[in-house]
Amino acid sequence: MRNTSPSNTVFIVDDDEAVRDSLRWLLEANGYRVRAYESAEAFLSAYDPAVVGVLIVDVRMPGMSGLELQEHLIARQIPLPTVFITGHGDVPMAVSTIKKGAVDFLEKPFNDTDLRQIVANMFDRAHRQAAEAANRRDREAMLARLTSREQQVLERIVAGRLNKQIADDLGISIKTVEAHRANIMEKLQVATVADLMKVALSKADA
Repeated sequence: MRNTSPSNTVFIVDDDEAVRDSLRWLLEANGYRVRAYESAEAFLSAYDPAVVGVLIVDVRMPGMSGLELQEHLIARQIPLPTVFITGHGDVPMAVSTIKKGAVDFLEKPFNDTDLRQIVANMFDRAHRQAAEAANRRDREAMLARLTSREQQVLERIVAGRLNKQIADDLGISIKTVEAHRANIMEKLQVATVADLMKVALSKADA
């Protein structure tokens, strides 16, 4: 059995009650925690981005479609691993959803074994993304602790400027630059310039 904690939640969004019930039975039988919704709007009103989960969503629904829900999540920068299910799928639609980050695309009736494997793969991705997001938040929190002068020094270190050049740029002594540099490395919890660069550049890449 898999972990049924909130960190392993499968969100099902489908206007067909029979499909929701079938998916719930299959996934709960495999140890997953399941939350089912009859519409994209209902899902969005209840969804907590802090919960690590995956999304199984019907493409065609009254109101907001599954494709529109995917666009909404992308716009909100919510990297929720998603698989689309539909009885009306076609190849161009499948390619479009995959390009936008969907994990897979299944036509009804779908194979239970395939779906179980896809959900397992989605959770692997979900936990990796959650860990990356947590690391990014930690790095951003550490960078926010720097004073404005330390941020100026850091920017120049990243640009490859030497201590003497940084001192000239900022009109301060080399010893002051060295002191700022030591404080920066302490606050960012790094021991080498290479690690310092990784933390500093990670903010630019986020």
